[in-house]
Amino acid sequence: MTELDPPKKRECQRCGRRDVWDDEERNWRIQNDANAGDPFCIHEWDITGSYQPVRE
Repeated sequence: MTELDPPKKRECQRCGRRDVWDDEERNWRIQNDANAGDPFCIHEWDITGSYQPVRE
């Protein structure tokens, strides 16, 4: 059986914003409001091609 293994956290490489995945809300939320980053940033998340979201 194949399962998806989504990331649980991410960080913007441009402005430093950090998000965590909220299972209850089924959405990303800012990890720390003090580090909300730049609201006008085109976020470049640190999830790269080496990340493997599919488990078997």
